[in-house]
Amino acid sequence: MRLQGKTAVITGGARGLGEAMARLFAAEGAKILACDMGEPQYKLDNVEFYKLDVTDGEACRKFTEYAAEKYKKIDILVNNAGITKDGMTRKMTDDMWDAVIAVNLKGVFNLTRFIGPHMEDTGGGSIINISSVVGEYGNIGQVNYAASKSGVIGMAKTWAKEFARKGVPVRCNAIAPGYIMTDILKTVPQELLDKFAAATMLGRLGQPEEIAKAALFLASDDSSYVTGIVLSVNGGLRL
Repeated sequence: MRLQGKTAVITGGARGLGEAMARLFAAEGAKILACDMGEPQYKLDNVEFYKLDVTDGEACRKFTEYAAEKYKKIDILVNNAGITKDGMTRKMTDDMWDAVIAVNLKGVFNLTRFIGPHMEDTGGGSIINISSVVGEYGNIGQVNYAASKSGVIGMAKTWAKEFARKGVPVRCNAIAPGYIMTDILKTVPQELLDKFAAATMLGRLGQPEEIAKAALFLASDDSSYVTGIVLSVNGGLRL
């Protein structure tokens, strides 16, 4: 019960990595606010669903006020919400660029701008930005996604300095997952999945639960002296 008595906010919490983290955090004793635009595909007693558009700054402010009033203290924030709209740079439209940046980058800023100071005021907390191996190394046809996921690494490093500058233990880190078997990858042809798996040192794709376990480490007191880092969870992906 490493998160007993703690409250966690998880964006993109309705499915995929967000669902895996919500389930594990709840099993470890946390109360969860799972935020998403889509309806959750699961139900747990200590997981509350909140419909939230992270691109809406005012909605993020109201959500933070609601969460702080109901739960008194937000101990953990996982910035997981994200989308893809892939295309080669020469064919990428303004709408494709703007949509990904709005959710994956501005959305992370919108919520943390309120929850980070709340953590400062209430004695500490852990912020986890979900980046990507693409944010570390880039990828053909994903310049918007790569830019956004590189950006949240920069945010994590900045917030690790900014929110702890008054001596309050607010930690901020990033996780960079590799190829993980979420619903998105389930639509990819098997021959491509085999290629992705072969590109890793471990010879396989990752599971959402493995990212959730990495997030649990960063959310819990097990990582009390860890801040400003990028935890690459990619099976030893060779690019």
